[in-house]
Amino acid sequence: MTHATSVPPFIAVVPARLASTRLPNKPLADIGGKPMVVRVAERAREAGAQQVLIASDAQEVLDAAYAHGIEAVLTSADHPSGTDRLAEVATRFGWSDDTIIVNVQGDEPLIDPALVRGVASHLAASDGCAIATAAHPIHDPAEIFSPHVVKVVPDARGVALYFSRAPIPWARDAWQSHWPDLAAMPAPPAPAVVYRHIGLYAYRAKFLRTYPSLTLSPIEQVEALEQLRAMWHGERIAVLITQDVPLPGVDTPADLARVRELFASSAEKPMA
Repeated sequence: MTHATSVPPFIAVVPARLASTRLPNKPLADIGGKPMVVRVAERAREAGAQQVLIASDAQEVLDAAYAHGIEAVLTSADHPSGTDRLAEVATRFGWSDDTIIVNVQGDEPLIDPALVRGVASHLAASDGCAIATAAHPIHDPAEIFSPHVVKVVPDARGVALYFSRAPIPWARDAWQSHWPDLAAMPAPPAPAVVYRHIGLYAYRAKFLRTYPSLTLSPIEQVEALEQLRAMWHGERIAVLITQDVPLPGVDTPADLARVRELFASSAEKPMA
């Protein structure tokens, strides 16, 4: 895949840990002859990243990266989140404050390289923001009211006002009479737009280095959303709005089977 020359320089870091209760050794799961974490790193390369790093607490993951020509770094096993792992990497490499680092989750082998590139570009163009992420509009009430679907409300400049597992913004006149019967809830009427948050982040290195020192916030703890820690401490998050719904990641054995089928079917297609 080619990429535009206007794309700013950025580094992609793929955090990957072996511990997974639902899918043991997930980063090393074979997808079309390569470990899943390698497939993710290849997508990051397609996005145009100047440097692609796999960051893991397991030597097996590093060995898999090296075997496929991917740079890798061994990190602490004590990190509570992928962001903390990125913070260690940013500190260790001493990247300049304005260096843009995209966190590409190690269980997203189908991630669109254009989205990775877009989030990096969006942060570069968003002065005053330490972080950029992405979102897309949703209309299905089942998604809107699901606590497993994170929603975000941006302001007029595209900066996040809040993230929540609750349905935001709340369409008072359309929903109040039906509450709490979720099955009766209609899609939100215009001008309301509900955006689903896409868990892809670009950071400035300066923020990453300070992140581990930020205290936990009450809203982060009650919502179980770590991006709220940054907002609680006054950081601004730019939101790239896309109309494209990203393909799902791999959390379960069923997800892995589906991704394997998609890779197999794409490999069987004849060359143009």
